[in-house]
Amino acid sequence: MDKKALYNLSYGVFMLSTKAGDKVNGCITNTGIQVANNPTRIAISVLNSNYTCDLVKESGVFALTLLDNTITFETVKHFGFQSGRDVDKMAGLNFPTDINGIPYLGWQACAVISGKVVEQTDLGTHTLFIAEVVDAKVLSENAPLTYADYQAHVKPKAAKVDTDKKITGWKCKICGYVYEGETLPADFSCPLCGHGPDDFEPIYA
Repeated sequence: MDKKALYNLSYGVFMLSTKAGDKVNGCITNTGIQVANNPTRIAISVLNSNYTCDLVKESGVFALTLLDNTITFETVKHFGFQSGRDVDKMAGLNFPTDINGIPYLGWQACAVISGKVVEQTDLGTHTLFIAEVVDAKVLSENAPLTYADYQAHVKPKAAKVDTDKKITGWKCKICGYVYEGETLPADFSCPLCGHGPDDFEPIYA
């Protein structure tokens, strides 16, 4: 199966944030859609290994910031390439807060949607949350960032492999998982975060 075919599905790119007690965190996700009206409901899917997923389960509320086409890779890297278990992603940044007191990204974004979870389903690698929209706000007139735009224009291109050195393994740039072996299968998916070969870098002997 060529998993790159799935890249042609239409996705947005979002910063999902939540607050449970005094614990606050946010992560990058690409799965968020409206699924119902009256009441308006949205669905988001979050990796079970993400700290944000644990906090959404605990709090039952979240803010979904819709990133726009001014986004920088540094912002995506800050919220998406490190874990809130290891670092306070919110420290030193001045965030606005939504109706539930949850900080959200007030820049490089076109809208924010506040949700209250009404149903959740464990999908194995991810949890699907169905939430009622309790508030929504337009933040800018910029176009929303699509996953295709992120792949084509925001995400850095993969570094060239140094063919003069021996490759002993491959490391996932998203979660740090290491695949041992000289050749990474073309259809390989990280067992921890689900990312494909484009998000792996070689480990040299």
